Amino acid sequence: MEVPTLGHSLTSPMSPCEGMIKNLNLDAIHVCEREGNKSQESGILEMEELPVPQNIKISNITCDSFKICWDTEPRVKERITHYFIDLNKKENKNSNKFKHKDVPTKLVAKAVPLPMTVRGHWFLSPRTEYTVAVQTASKQSDGDYAVSEWSEIIEFTTADYSTVHLTQLLEKAEVISGRMLPFSVFYRNQNKEYFDQAREVHGNRMMPAIKDNSGSHGSPISGKLEGIYFSCNTEFNTGKPPQDSPYGRTRFEIKADILFNPKTNLYFGDFYCMYTAYHYVILVLAPQGSPGDDFCKARLPALDITNNRFLTCVVDEAAGNRAPVFRHAQDVILEVIYTEPVDLALGTVAEISGHQLMSLSTLNAKKDPSCKTCNISVGR
Repeated sequence: MEVPTLGHSLTSPMSPCEGMIKNLNLDAIHVCEREGNKSQESGILEMEELPVPQNIKISNITCDSFKICWDTEPRVKERITHYFIDLNKKENKNSNKFKHKDVPTKLVAKAVPLPMTVRGHWFLSPRTEYTVAVQTASKQSDGDYAVSEWSEIIEFTTADYSTVHLTQLLEKAEVISGRMLPFSVFYRNQNKEYFDQAREVHGNRMMPAIKDNSGSHGSPISGKLEGIYFSCNTEFNTGKPPQDSPYGRTRFEIKADILFNPKTNLYFGDFYCMYTAYHYVILVLAPQGSPGDDFCKARLPALDITNNRFLTCVVDEAAGNRAPVFRHAQDVILEVIYTEPVDLALGTVAEISGHQLMSLSTLNAKKDPSCKTCNISVGR
């Protein structure tokens, strides 16, 4: 049973729950702000004969939906006309105390065979902890409701974006990607100490690290995928990498074909912005058959390396040596994650002449949830 888009107003002089219940569409689930547990104040009568829902189970959890069921005594099933579901984000003691609190939500549904699907991106977000409790209710002839006591409180966590959701993001990113420009190297900027550690501790190799929490909140790679960030964007007027970087003035450069070739799989990872006009696309490069490739294959949309709107590798048939030609999208900033260790001996390390622009760093950057360009109609 899917939740329809809200369209009611909570400006009535009666309590929000009372107003919503008296105008309830019996074929739908609606949402109202909870007004405490004083049932009589909102036209609801308590009745001991209605049993408390027992053995609540949550299943089929997605980023914006879940199924819920519970045990009810058979002798009273025919008397139950509605379910009240109290859904709240789990309290986070470390949350910003100056931000407004999330409004508690009571879902009211006509009694249907269980399990029942609860769906709605306006009150469910991906990768978020929630608590849920249930009441059963019986609508009386005078319009009031007899209700059970609230059930025990159950906790659950919503899921990441699925490949369906990521494909929606991919399609939105394609709209603004712009024309394709040639490039020849991938590059990675860090401070000098990072490269010193790679030489002295990791055998002259840059090692994959867990991806941070930048980008979409529902991204399945955040906090899970291991990789190394690279860039490939070039300056329009020079065709070369820019001389400024947010991440450090020491740069590692490597020829594009070492990381990106027909033995490499390419995946779309995310599309986001940080309250600015710049938009970022995260791509993943994974050698075929590697652990990173296996991880992405189950979670991310795969891209054709010769024909996509972000990053391509095409063998030039006209060239005698069949040299590959590499191109990147002009109008988005690409963040390319390579899933395997990279030996520094495969490239060069040198200082750049520009500045370290810390304000442009995307480290743990939060996505702008109001941007119409890079958001989809599921939890942000």
